[in-house]
Formats: sequence, structure tokens, C-alpha cells
Amino acid sequence: MKLNYKRTILIGLAFMSILAFWQFYDQVIPYLLEQVFGLKTFAANAIMSIDNVLAVFMLPLFGTLSDRTRTPLGKRTPYILLGTLVAVVLMAVLGITTDRRNFWGFMLTLLVLLVVMAVYRTPAIAYMPDVTPKPLRSKANAIINLVGYLGGIFATVVMMLMLRSGENASGEAVYAADQTFLPVFLVIAAFMLVTVLVMVFSVRENKVLAETNTPDADEPAAKTAAGKMPRPVFRSLVLILVSVFLWFMAYNAVTTAFSRYCVNVWGTDLGTSSSYLLTATVSAILSFVPLGFLSGAVGRKRSVLIGIVMMTACYTAAMFIDRQTPIMYAIFGFVGIGWAAINVNSFPMVVEMSSDSDVGKYTGFYYTFSMAAQITTPLLSGLLIDNLGLGYGVLFPYAVLFSVLSFITMSFVKHGDSKPVKKASMLENFDVED
Repeated sequence: MKLNYKRTILIGLAFMSILAFWQFYDQVIPYLLEQVFGLKTFAANAIMSIDNVLAVFMLPLFGTLSDRTRTPLGKRTPYILLGTLVAVVLMAVLGITTDRRNFWGFMLTLLVLLVVMAVYRTPAIAYMPDVTPKPLRSKANAIINLVGYLGGIFATVVMMLMLRSGENASGEAVYAADQTFLPVFLVIAAFMLVTVLVMVFSVRENKVLAETNTPDADEPAAKTAAGKMPRPVFRSLVLILVSVFLWFMAYNAVTTAFSRYCVNVWGTDLGTSSSYLLTATVSAILSFVPLGFLSGAVGRKRSVLIGIVMMTACYTAAMFIDRQTPIMYAIFGFVGIGWAAINVNSFPMVVEMSSDSDVGKYTGFYYTFSMAAQITTPLLSGLLIDNLGLGYGVLFPYAVLFSVLSFITMSFVKHGDSKPVKKASMLENFDVED
């Protein structure tokens, strides 16, 4: 059994398009809301959370709808293609409303754009497990993540080259509000369109599905004759989804508040946090593919647990560092590796418990729990830091707590693991299907 690398990379172009958008969205939209339109930080943060709120409800809905869709283009491709086409048009309109300083036009367009992105995000992610044999999904997910992150890097480089920056009164690097933003909107939109069109014209979904689909009857997670999931499998599904929620609670608390942690605890500038977080991102990118192969040797569950242990150890070590130090680069490097180990393997474990007919629904479940954590953890950690007066020193103990809890719940997961057939030699691990 061999992974078709070329096809996996091409399918990953949809994820590349999506991550390019979200990198742009997370980096530029908050500054536009505050600088161009003059909103206060609380109001801007509330608007920035809309996408996560929409995702909780819409991702499982459209995952399920795409499961039931049958068209000449396939069941996922219509959502990806049409969603991207509409999103590209809306990106152009958003750029126009920004340059014209039309706040209500900007807000209406942004809201519709976020709805459109939620419509096709789950179908795009579910495409990979649709056409990949179950034992190879961790390896394929590693490649999908790598391709996706390249989209995020592209968006970052575009913003660096096309947008003029300066400093605000707090010394924070911000985009200058007196420049035109439409060109960068158009470049990101064009990138989204081109990557998806390459995928659509290179991979014929119905043909690939006909070639790769195999019955689920022999899988340990198969449903009963009555169409219900066996109780032990359901228990594992719930436990892994709870684990997803818990480790996102830990990780996103750190990434969200770390810039302010650097200022308030270490007394350093805001640029310090960016360098450490960049280290985590780079180490994750470099780790995706090796960790995909590692999971084939030690199993998905064990790989996830190793990742949790690494991240917990890093959070614990950070608790005892009271000033800026090069050691933090090593700590965040290992955080990135641990995070990659979790992400490469946890999603395939969830969809392992699905059948061919409901991969989209289970993909939606996975992202619902991760998005719910991303909504909850800034509020909860903020409550502890500000409202209860515990200060930023509570950040890493908070992360340790939720990380340990995720290890406990993950330890009781009994299903979703899958190992490929043992190879006759190490070189066979790198076989490529044409």
C-alpha cells in the first residue's frame, strides 16, 4: 500500500488557499478595524471572534451536506470551487470598501466572506481522507499540513512586501493607515483562485474516489448493522474530541497572550514574542513529514501522547524563566514539534472512526471542538489574568493544566489508531505511487 504523493500535494492546494486567507485575515483585519476604522480593541476582538463562532455551527453542517452531495464534479469539489470563486470576489470588494473607508460596507462584506469560508472549509479538509487509505492518512495529513503552511508563508511574504509598516504610540509594529490596501487583497485573492483551479483541473474527484474507495466492513470502527457506532468506539470518539478541546485550550492561550506576557513579565518589546512564535511555526513545518513517517512506526496515539508530553514539559520549563533568554528558542522549537505531532495524527484518528459516507461530518466534529476551545480559552485565561488579578504569571501554569488533562483523556482512547503493513525494508517507506 503506497501513498500517492503527487495527488496528495494537489489536494493540499485547497488547504494552501485556505491558510493563505486566514494568515492574511488574522494579521491584517485587526489592524484595519483599529487603525482604519477606529474601533477599540474590545470591539475589534469581538469582530475577530465571529469566524470561530460561525465555525462551531457551520463546519459540521457543511461537512454533513457535502457527504450527501453527488455531482459530476464530486461531493467536495463543488463546495471548494464555488466557495473560492465567491470568496475571491468578496476579497476584492473588501479591499475596495477598505480604501474608501466605508465601515458598514466593509463589515457586511466581511461577514458574508466569513460565512463563505465556513461553507467550504470542511469539504476541503475532508477531501484527503476521502481518497486516502486509512493506514496512510497520518502521512498524507503531514503533507497536507506542509502544503497548507506554505500558503501561510506566501501570504506573510506578500504582506511584508506590499504593506508599509510603522509604530504606534505603544511601540507596536502596525500597518500604516494612510496607504492603499486593495492591491494586497487582490494578490491574496488571485493566489487563492489559482491554487484551487490547479487542484480542480488536476484531480478529478469522482474518478479518484472510484479508484480508491474500499468498504469499511473490515474496519474495527465500522458501524453496526443498525447503522450505529459501537459504544466503545463512540467512547473513544468523545474522548479524543475532548482531548482536542483541551490541548487547544492550552496552546491557543499561549499563542494569544504570549506577546503581552513578554511585555508584562519580561519587560521586553512586542517583537520578542514574534521571534519565539516564529520558531515554533518553523519547527512545526520542518517536522510535519518526518512525524508522518514516525506515526507509521509507533502509531498515531503514541505519537500524539509524545507530542503532549513535549508540550507539557515546555510549558513547565517556561514557568521558571523570568527573563528573555535564548533557551526560549529551544523551548518553542520543541513546542512546534510537539504541536506538529498532535496535529498530524489526531485528525486521522477522528476520521478513522467514520465510514466512507460520513467523513465530512466527522471532520466537522474535529473542527467544532478545536474552534470551541479557541473561543473559550482567550476569555477564560483573560478572566484569570485580568479580572481575578492573577497576572500573566498564570499563563504557563494554565497551559500545563489543560495539557495534562488532554494527556489523561487521550490515554483512554482505544480506537482510531492504524498502522500500515510492515515494510520489508526501510527504503519501501519512501515508495511513491505514480
